[in-house]
Order: sequence, then C-alpha cells, then structure tokens
Amino acid sequence: MIRAEDVFRTFQEHRGNAIVIPTGTSGKHWVDFTNNEKRDLNLGGAMGQTTSAALGVALSLPQEKVVLFDSEGALLMNMGILATIAGKKPKNFFHFLLDNECYATTGGQPVPNAEDINYAGVAKEAGYAAAYSFTDLEEFATTVDEIMKETGPVFVAIKVVPEVENEPIGRRNRRPTRSRAETIRDLHSELGITVS
Repeated sequence: MIRAEDVFRTFQEHRGNAIVIPTGTSGKHWVDFTNNEKRDLNLGGAMGQTTSAALGVALSLPQEKVVLFDSEGALLMNMGILATIAGKKPKNFFHFLLDNECYATTGGQPVPNAEDINYAGVAKEAGYAAAYSFTDLEEFATTVDEIMKETGPVFVAIKVVPEVENEPIGRRNRRPTRSRAETIRDLHSELGITVS
C-alpha cells in the first residue's frame, strides 16, 4: 500500500493544467501539494455522487483534463456510474481511485470484499479506454506520466494506507478550506466562465 501523500506528491509533477477534484478521507492531503488551487474543485460531502459530478465537469469542459481522486467506499455507492462514464467516453477524464479497503471517515469499517475486488478490472470491463492498478509507489511514479497522456476515460486504482478517523465528526480538527461555492466561483474565474 502507498501513502496518500506520496500519491499526490508524485501526481502533482504530472498534473499540468488539469482540473483536480479530490474526495474522501485521503483527499484532504491534496491541499498540501496543489500548485493551482483555482483549478481544484471541492465536492466534499457528496459521497457516492462525486463521480457523477466529476463526469459532468468533464463532459461540460471537453478541452480541459479532469482528474477525480475518488474513494472505493464512495464508488461502491454508485457503481453504475462506471458504465455511464464508459458509455459517454469522455476523452479528458482521469478517474483515480484511492482504495484503503475501509470506510475511514466513519471509523474504519471494512468495505465489502475489500481485499479481492479488482476495481480496475471492473472499469475496464465496463468499457473504460484504459485501466491500471498500483500497490507500489515506484511503479506508479514511473507510469503516471504516460497515464496522463492517454485518451480517456482512464481508470487508475491505487491501494493506499488507511487513515481511520474515530473522533466524532463535530470534534475533528478541520483545516481551513474553501467552501464548495468558493471553489466553483474560483474555477469559473480561472476558466473565464461568466454566470448571469
């Protein structure tokens, strides 16, 4: 398994100008590595629906690379989205799945069939253009540049170390982040989109 911070540190070197949508417990680390916050889209609190929203962003902005850092717990809530993504064939969509084999946000309960499910295999069989699976940082680091040059939709499953949170949600230390509305406003401004 790989530490989420190492995934983000490695990915950042190959981000280019992509719009990045980080989600899940591991997604909290992205803020430490981003080099273009105005192209980051915060969809926190949308567990099970983030993948659909990210697809919408990719379809509405076909000239922009869109990278989603998803979590397996959230994806399991809406597995049908894999077939929808495959059917829509967004060439600009890169779907990274950070798989920690548990529901880390709610105390670390195991995800069903966590050790055996092959998410990259499911995505490929659903019709993604390419699918990868990583458990080793060095292998990921030597492949990510080529992945980001692929024509999407591309799926990348990465086994990450769980970061279980057991403190009640209201008592957890939260780092200041931009609200969802602020991230959308900043992205609109960055892309020159005017909203009337």
